[in-house]
Amino acid sequence: MTLEVGVLGYRFIGTAHANAMARLPMFFPDAPEIERSVLVGRDEDALTEAADRLGFASISTDWGEVVDDVDVFYNLGPNHVHREPSVAALEAGTPVFCEKPLAPTLEGANVMTEAAHAAGDDVPAGCAFNYRFVPAIRYAKRLLEDGDLGDPRHVRGRYLQDWLVDPEVPWSWRTDADLAGSGALGDLGAHTVDLLRFLVGSDDLAGEIERVSGHLKTFVDERPVEGEAETRPVTVDDAYSAQLEFENGAMGTIEASRFATGHKNDHTIEIHGSDGSLRFSLERLNELEVLREGDRGYETILVTDEDDPYVDHWWPPGHVLGWEHTFVHENYEFLSAVANGQEFEPNFDDGLAAQQVLDAIERSDDRGAWVSP
Repeated sequence: MTLEVGVLGYRFIGTAHANAMARLPMFFPDAPEIERSVLVGRDEDALTEAADRLGFASISTDWGEVVDDVDVFYNLGPNHVHREPSVAALEAGTPVFCEKPLAPTLEGANVMTEAAHAAGDDVPAGCAFNYRFVPAIRYAKRLLEDGDLGDPRHVRGRYLQDWLVDPEVPWSWRTDADLAGSGALGDLGAHTVDLLRFLVGSDDLAGEIERVSGHLKTFVDERPVEGEAETRPVTVDDAYSAQLEFENGAMGTIEASRFATGHKNDHTIEIHGSDGSLRFSLERLNELEVLREGDRGYETILVTDEDDPYVDHWWPPGHVLGWEHTFVHENYEFLSAVANGQEFEPNFDDGLAAQQVLDAIERSDDRGAWVSP
C-alpha cells in the first residue's frame, strides 16, 4: 500500500520533511511506500513553485479539503494553525504529524491531545521533536537506562541562537503571542524540555519534572514591519531561564535565547549522575562526551559505528551525519507506525507534557514563585 501524504507548510521545516521523505526509499528500504500527494498553503503561486521543487503531485489552498482525502497529514504550519487542522484530521481518522510546540497555548494542546485519544491507538498522532532521533541522543538514553551513570543528580539544558539580536530584524509571527504563543520559550525551550523528559523521564529513572521557577525577558519591545513604514509590538519573550525539580530528586537548569550573540543553533544537554556524566551539543551532533566512574576525564565518543542507532542505514564508521538526517529517522519511525497501525513516540501526550512545563514556567514568571506543571 502506498501512503498518500498531505503536508501543510513548505518553507524551512516543510523543506526539511520533504527532503526526508525523498531520502527514505534510498536508505530505509523497509520504510513504507509514500506519495507526496498534496502541498497545502495560502499563496497559490508560491505553492505551485514549492510543489514542483519539493516533489508534490498537487496543491491545495484549503486544508479542509485535504485532511479527509490523504492517508497521513503533516501540520508544519505556524503555531496558531496547529490546532484546527490537526483536530479535523484526527476526527476524520487521519494520522497526524504536528510540529512543536503542539499549540500556542496549554488549552489548545489539551484539545489536540483529547482528539488524539478519541481517534484511538491505531491513528498515530506524532509531535515533531526531531532531536530524539539523533544517534548520539539515543546512545545517551541507553547509557542512562542501563544505569551506567547512576542516579541523575544535575540536569542542564540550553538552546542559544542570535538571529534577533539586531533590533531592525523585521516583526514576524514568531514575535507575536497570538500567533506563536511564546518566543524562545516555546520555539526552543520545547525541544529542551522534551529531550530532558526523553532522557531522564522514564519509569526507571523517575525523571518527570515536578515544579519549576521561571524567568522570561523581552529585550526589544517593537520591530519594523517588512516593506512598511511602521512597527509592531513584540509580545513574546526573547529569552527565558528556569530552575527545575525532578521527581527523582535531581535538580535542573534550562534556558534559551534568541539574543545570545555568537550562537547560531547551540543546543546543549548535560546530565551528571552519581556514577558518571554526559554532555551533548547539537553543534557536534555526532559526538557524545561521557565520563564513567573511575575515569579521569570525559571520553569523546564518535557515535557513527554500524551498531549505533540508525547508523547502519548510512555510511561507514566515521562518516558523520547532519541535522537533516534526524528528520529522515523521525519520518521513518512515524510513517512505519502509520503503515502498521502502531503507536508512535513522541506523540501528542509528549507534546502536551512539554506544553505543561512551558506553561508552568510562564506562570512562575508571572507569580514570582515556584509552580507545578
